[in-house]
Amino acid sequence: MNVEQPEVSIVILTWNGRRFLDDCLRSVAAQAGVEWEAILVDNGSTDGTVQYVRERYPWVRIVALADNVGFTGGNNAGVREARGRYVAFLNNDTIVEPGWLAALRAGIDESRGIALTTSKIVYMHDPTILDSAGDAVLRWGGAFKRHHGEPVETAADTREVFGVCGAACLMVTRVFDELGGFDEDFFASHEDVDLSYRARLRGYRCRYVADAIVRHHGSATLGRLSAFAVFHGQRNLEWVYVKNTPATILVRTLIGHLVYDVAAAIHFARVGRLGSFVRAKVAALAGLPRMVRKRAAIQRARTATAAEIWSHLERRWLATKLREKRFDTQAAHGAWSP
Repeated sequence: MNVEQPEVSIVILTWNGRRFLDDCLRSVAAQAGVEWEAILVDNGSTDGTVQYVRERYPWVRIVALADNVGFTGGNNAGVREARGRYVAFLNNDTIVEPGWLAALRAGIDESRGIALTTSKIVYMHDPTILDSAGDAVLRWGGAFKRHHGEPVETAADTREVFGVCGAACLMVTRVFDELGGFDEDFFASHEDVDLSYRARLRGYRCRYVADAIVRHHGSATLGRLSAFAVFHGQRNLEWVYVKNTPATILVRTLIGHLVYDVAAAIHFARVGRLGSFVRAKVAALAGLPRMVRKRAAIQRARTATAAEIWSHLERRWLATKLREKRFDTQAAHGAWSP
């Protein structure tokens, strides 16, 4: 339903994901109750995606990039072409349920500062298990997907959460632009956490919408425990922590953050990814001067108090991460197969 003045621009990023697009685009085409446009950003695919979509889905606007510029650069490119007051981000390996877009849109309440909404994301092969009910951030650094791997009933209620899961979310386009979009230094992983944190620092809020249901293959591009995923995840979580954490919270949590890193190193050594972990931390240190410069601008623009941010950070880091890592490790080794 591409219209001249859409209310929502749906940005779908793909990289060699043609096999997913029929299901994804057909589910998008069925969205009603909101005027929308669909923008497919192709990140330099070599599987014929662009021609395939042009021939079969002429209502989709295509942004064809010459190279793979990551989740961050690709989605930023899509937003530059967006005409809607709101922008929705959607992974290519998803199927959205009827009413998904209308539910996300209804969850926005700018008068109360709620400028971001995030979906109930369940697994494609088993929709009784949650992939994400929005993102949360730990007091000691790091982030996690709320209720990841838990029964869908545990996230039955719409409520405020720390931030969006970038696989399926919506936000006010003006706010996205105000924040400067996704940080392209991240390339992939934690870019949604970083954006949500920057939104929080400026006083914006995020709502998890339980009726906005999305089925997701999960880690179709990154892989659960691939070297790529571990490297980018472990590098980028340091950058999220350095850029965004208010100074008083940094001082309060720095030792705990180092303990968290040691625990992570033990975990990745056990699953055979210690090398990727170490390379990530070295890369994080190499990028630290750049992140410190970004931090200065972010903290100058901050309107939320450190106490307000602290109240939204999760304190139970060990139990939370153990549960998440146990589920992901089992899935990666086929004990639970998405």
